[in-house]
Amino acid sequence: MDKPKYKRVILKISGEALAGEQKFGLNQPIIDGICDIIKECRDMGAEIGIVVGGGNFWRGRSGKDMDRTRADHMGMLATTINALAIADSLEAKGVPTRVQTGIEMRQIAEPYIRGKAVRHLEKGRVVVFACGSGNPFFSTDTAAALRAAEIGADIILLAKNVDAVYDSDPNINPNAVKYDTLDYISILNSRLGVMDSTATSLCMDNNIPILVFGINDPQNVIRAIKGEKIGTMVDSNK
Repeated sequence: MDKPKYKRVILKISGEALAGEQKFGLNQPIIDGICDIIKECRDMGAEIGIVVGGGNFWRGRSGKDMDRTRADHMGMLATTINALAIADSLEAKGVPTRVQTGIEMRQIAEPYIRGKAVRHLEKGRVVVFACGSGNPFFSTDTAAALRAAEIGADIILLAKNVDAVYDSDPNINPNAVKYDTLDYISILNSRLGVMDSTATSLCMDNNIPILVFGINDPQNVIRAIKGEKIGTMVDSNK
């Protein structure tokens, strides 16, 4: 079996990716397909932490007339639903999995404790991180960067609904230019929308590379972990 280029990774999955074409809720066949690939990567020897979004149920900015903190807390609960769904699918496939939440909810999942998360990974368990960072005003992208720094991840695999980073929206502009590589400063200066500025700055400060690729083909996760050239690589050298 092939060995992974990246031993320990954070896989960031958007909530929308779990909903499929219905755009809302959970699409079980899609979740199962993604989890099949995660199992294959884990069996390959990769240590996998997953940060999941909640946009298939709720986004903090959806509550535009709400108190921002309360709206963000609702979004954190949405990520927990998604984390439990991923964990259930993985465990049904025989993959030992732990869900850790940034906000304590002991009857549902473990509270996030860095040492326990690292130990789970070392033992071959997949760890699903829910509730973002546990703080309002911070996105799940920032949570992915934070968890990657905390657990010493080799890379963030940013699985999106578009196959790479472009200079404009390829769904709107057929002449959009695809980038194979970018540096952090270009992302920040050009406001390319790969990750929010807080997440990008955190990756830059801790020299954590980001690989942006499409999740429409779940096999891309395996290609990414094996180091194949897909999507857009974001690091300190353009």
